[in-house]
Amino acid sequence: MIYETKSSHQALSSQPGFIKALVDALPVPVFYRDMEGNFLLCNSAFDKLTNLDQEAYAGKAAMEIFQPDQAEIFMRRDKDLIEGPVDQLYECKLKAPDGNIHDFVFHKVLVRNEQSELIGSLTSLFDITERKKAEQKLERARESMIISSHMLHKIGAGIVIVNKNFKIIDSNESFAELMGEETRELYETIPGLRGADITELVPEVISKMVSNIMVTGENNLERDVKYHNKLLHVSVITIYKQKVVGAVIRDMSAPMLVRDEIISRARKVNRQNIETVQKIAFLLGENAAQTEEMLNSIIQSYKYSDDE
Repeated sequence: MIYETKSSHQALSSQPGFIKALVDALPVPVFYRDMEGNFLLCNSAFDKLTNLDQEAYAGKAAMEIFQPDQAEIFMRRDKDLIEGPVDQLYECKLKAPDGNIHDFVFHKVLVRNEQSELIGSLTSLFDITERKKAEQKLERARESMIISSHMLHKIGAGIVIVNKNFKIIDSNESFAELMGEETRELYETIPGLRGADITELVPEVISKMVSNIMVTGENNLERDVKYHNKLLHVSVITIYKQKVVGAVIRDMSAPMLVRDEIISRARKVNRQNIETVQKIAFLLGENAAQTEEMLNSIIQSYKYSDDE
């Protein structure tokens, strides 16, 4: 009974139709070639890749199917496969049915008959184009992150970036200094304070601002905060909605920042009041013009003192 079953399997597997149906069921392009490099069998996935059918490539060499540079790689790799003791894996580019060049991994194995004689090679192709694109995006993101981190640590204002678990992704030395001696010492031990809990390092009011922005997904939130005998201006912004939040903290007691902030806030008040000034000009007369002139003079006076 066992002998009959084995004979049945041998008879089945020796039928060309069975072998073709078997390779056609594979989702990846597969082809078999003889020792001279002539194509003898390819599956449906390979047909779609090359836009050819069985009759078009049967008995033909790689040079007759692929571009010369691609065919040259085939032949060189074939030689390496025969001379080498192991299966072969390598990457190669091919033009796909969509007209674009795709990246493929070629997996080649030698085929032997029952007498262990080499009779051909079997090759399967795996499209790794999307993986390559993902790797390139990841590399670009990594490069951008490195550049951003370098820039962050050069900025004078305190900056901290936090994830949705309120763990610090990165921060600069200015942030550590503004938060006090203990935080600065921790910064020296843990570069960027990465992984630290933001709620344990900042005053409660700043922690709540970060929490509010993280939960609501608002674009930004600003507030003046008194901390360690300093007046801090805190700006919390959404970087990735409800996932990553950043905070910019400036010490308003620093002379240069005081000037800049007065100018900035005067401009803001000016913009907000110009429309109102225009609407009520007929009621206030010269007073409206004087209000606008006064705001502009504040801006100019601080600009001049800053230049000096």
